[in-house]
Amino acid sequence: MRQRIILTLVVAIIASSCQKKAEGQTVAVVNNEEITAAELNDALTSDNSLTGMSTKDARAAELQKLIDRKLVVQQARTDGLDKSPEFVNQQRRLTEDLLINMLVSKRLNTSQLPSADEINRYEAGHPGIFANREIWTLDQIIYPLSKDAALNAKLAAAKSLDEVAQALTAGGVRFTRNNRKLDSALFPQPIYAQIAALPPGEPFIAPGPDKAVASVITAREAAPITGNQARTVALDAMRKEQANKLVQERVKDLRAKAKIEYQPGFGPPAGK
Repeated sequence: MRQRIILTLVVAIIASSCQKKAEGQTVAVVNNEEITAAELNDALTSDNSLTGMSTKDARAAELQKLIDRKLVVQQARTDGLDKSPEFVNQQRRLTEDLLINMLVSKRLNTSQLPSADEINRYEAGHPGIFANREIWTLDQIIYPLSKDAALNAKLAAAKSLDEVAQALTAGGVRFTRNNRKLDSALFPQPIYAQIAALPPGEPFIAPGPDKAVASVITAREAAPITGNQARTVALDAMRKEQANKLVQERVKDLRAKAKIEYQPGFGPPAGK
């Protein structure tokens, strides 16, 4: 009996020592799971919905959001979702993306910033983003991709959106028409140059995974980016290009040193 009492006391002591408390750096405990001050501060910096609130009210509101989040996550774990193949695969992908971003940020932080001359040359080489930036009004035809070579040739040769519509109708392809506005800065420089050089009314076609969009510019609204704003945009774009180049060069180097084995039928395409 005495041994049972001692064992019960030991279990009680262990249980009480594991019971977390809302004190120190722990601002709340949800079903024995801590929310720390660091976690709360991080959430506050990324939540734009609290603008205009006092610091005290913002912290209180954000803490309630974190509590709700913890409760939902705990329910998901209770349902066993954290053991599902879908969760494991997505978690691995998110972890890999985070590590890649941190590696790129580390390398970029130690690299030299572009000079003023380099930024000026970048702006001059991308007029669709800066001096010649426009907001285009587009008349569009959206249609499913076709494997009919003759039809695709007619679509590529069309000199107006009406000719596109006529070719699709003759080919028995159903389509929809649409109007939208589009920022010329969204196009890579080579594509922007091709579109900007088209005669008025001539369509350009953008294929997608299963649909294509034929568009004609019906109106242009000048929206240049200049001065300090242009320099900020240019610097950001140059850093992104620098990051992509860094990753490509690093991957090339790592591939050269890596041992990669493929199951039959899963090897890279010829020439890769």
